[in-house]
Amino acid sequence: MITVADVRAVALTLPRTTEHLIRDRVKFRVGRIVYAALLRDETVLGFGYPREEREALVASDPVKFAFPSPSDMRFQWVHAAMAELDVEEMTELVLGAWALCVPKKVIREHLGEDYL
Repeated sequence: MITVADVRAVALTLPRTTEHLIRDRVKFRVGRIVYAALLRDETVLGFGYPREEREALVASDPVKFAFPSPSDMRFQWVHAAMAELDVEEMTELVLGAWALCVPKKVIREHLGEDYL
Protein backbone atom coordinates (compact mmCIF):
# COMPACT_ATOMS: atom_id res chain seq x y z
CA MET A 1 0.00 0.00 0.00
CA ILE A 2 1.25 3.46 -0.87
CA THR A 3 1.01 6.48 1.40
CA VAL A 4 0.63 10.22 0.97
CA ALA A 5 4.37 10.49 1.60
CA ASP A 6 5.03 8.16 -1.36
CA VAL A 7 2.87 10.26 -3.68
CA ARG A 8 4.44 13.48 -2.38
CA ALA A 9 7.95 12.08 -2.90
CA VAL A 10 7.21 11.50 -6.59
CA ALA A 11 5.06 14.55 -7.35
CA LEU A 12 7.30 17.17 -5.77
CA THR A 13 10.26 16.07 -7.90
CA LEU A 14 8.35 17.00 -11.06
CA PRO A 15 9.01 20.45 -12.55
CA ARG A 16 6.35 23.13 -12.03
CA THR A 17 4.49 21.03 -9.43
CA THR A 18 3.06 22.66 -6.33
CA GLU A 19 1.26 21.00 -3.44
CA HIS A 20 -1.92 22.50 -2.00
CA LEU A 21 -4.29 21.60 0.80
CA ILE A 22 -7.79 22.45 -0.44
CA ARG A 23 -10.81 21.53 1.70
CA ASP A 24 -8.66 19.06 3.67
CA ARG A 25 -7.52 17.34 0.48
CA VAL A 26 -3.93 17.15 -0.71
CA LYS A 27 -3.67 18.18 -4.36
CA PHE A 28 -0.75 18.41 -6.74
CA ARG A 29 -0.96 20.80 -9.63
CA VAL A 30 0.87 22.54 -12.40
CA GLY A 31 -0.37 26.11 -12.59
CA ARG A 32 -4.12 25.84 -12.09
CA ILE A 33 -4.41 22.26 -13.38
CA VAL A 34 -4.73 19.56 -10.72
CA TYR A 35 -3.14 16.35 -11.96
CA ALA A 36 -3.27 14.26 -8.76
CA ALA A 37 -5.32 14.47 -5.57
CA LEU A 38 -6.03 12.37 -2.51
CA LEU A 39 -9.44 11.92 -0.97
CA ARG A 40 -9.83 13.23 2.58
CA ASP A 41 -9.42 9.77 4.11
CA GLU A 42 -6.29 9.22 1.97
CA THR A 43 -7.47 5.85 0.66
CA VAL A 44 -8.01 6.92 -2.95
CA LEU A 45 -5.68 8.64 -5.39
CA GLY A 46 -7.35 10.61 -8.16
CA PHE A 47 -5.19 11.33 -11.19
CA GLY A 48 -5.36 12.71 -14.69
CA TYR A 49 -5.81 10.10 -17.39
CA PRO A 50 -6.84 10.39 -21.06
CA ARG A 51 -10.65 10.23 -21.40
CA GLU A 52 -10.54 7.86 -24.36
CA GLU A 53 -8.43 5.33 -22.44
CA ARG A 54 -9.98 5.38 -18.97
CA GLU A 55 -12.76 2.86 -19.69
CA ALA A 56 -10.15 0.27 -20.65
CA LEU A 57 -8.09 1.08 -17.54
CA VAL A 58 -11.05 0.64 -15.20
CA ALA A 59 -12.12 -2.56 -16.98
CA SER A 60 -8.59 -3.97 -16.67
CA ASP A 61 -8.79 -4.00 -12.86
CA PRO A 62 -12.08 -2.75 -11.34
CA VAL A 63 -10.85 -3.48 -7.80
CA LYS A 64 -7.93 -1.11 -8.27
CA PHE A 65 -9.41 1.54 -10.59
CA ALA A 66 -12.75 3.36 -10.63
CA PHE A 67 -14.45 6.16 -12.51
CA PRO A 68 -14.81 9.49 -10.75
CA SER A 69 -18.21 10.79 -9.67
CA PRO A 70 -20.65 11.51 -12.52
CA SER A 71 -20.07 15.26 -12.17
CA ASP A 72 -16.31 14.72 -12.65
CA MET A 73 -16.63 12.51 -15.74
CA ARG A 74 -16.18 15.61 -17.91
CA PHE A 75 -12.57 15.78 -16.69
CA GLN A 76 -9.69 13.51 -17.67
CA TRP A 77 -9.78 11.76 -14.31
CA VAL A 78 -9.66 8.26 -12.76
CA HIS A 79 -9.52 7.00 -9.15
CA ALA A 80 -7.22 4.30 -7.80
CA ALA A 81 -7.42 2.49 -4.47
CA MET A 82 -4.14 3.27 -2.71
CA ALA A 83 -4.17 -0.11 -0.95
CA GLU A 84 -3.98 -1.81 -4.36
CA LEU A 85 -1.09 0.26 -5.77
CA ASP A 86 2.62 -0.29 -5.33
CA VAL A 87 5.16 2.53 -5.53
CA GLU A 88 6.23 1.68 -9.08
CA GLU A 89 2.68 1.72 -10.46
CA MET A 90 1.79 4.91 -8.56
CA THR A 91 4.91 6.58 -9.96
CA GLU A 92 3.88 5.65 -13.49
CA LEU A 93 0.35 7.00 -12.97
CA VAL A 94 1.53 10.27 -11.40
CA LEU A 95 4.13 10.81 -14.14
CA GLY A 96 1.50 10.20 -16.81
CA ALA A 97 -0.94 12.61 -15.18
CA TRP A 98 1.77 15.27 -14.85
CA ALA A 99 2.74 14.79 -18.51
CA LEU A 100 -0.84 15.61 -19.55
CA CYS A 101 -0.54 19.15 -18.21
CA VAL A 102 2.99 20.34 -18.97
CA PRO A 103 4.50 21.34 -22.31
CA LYS A 104 6.32 18.61 -24.23
CA LYS A 105 9.54 20.62 -23.84
CA VAL A 106 9.35 20.24 -20.05
CA ILE A 107 8.71 16.50 -20.36
CA ARG A 108 11.72 16.10 -22.66
CA GLU A 109 13.96 18.11 -20.31
CA HIS A 110 12.93 16.10 -17.26
CA LEU A 111 12.33 12.58 -18.60
CA GLY A 112 14.14 12.58 -21.94
CA GLU A 113 13.03 11.96 -25.51
CA ASP A 114 12.17 8.31 -24.85
CA TYR A 115 9.22 9.18 -22.59
CA LEU A 116 7.28 10.86 -25.38
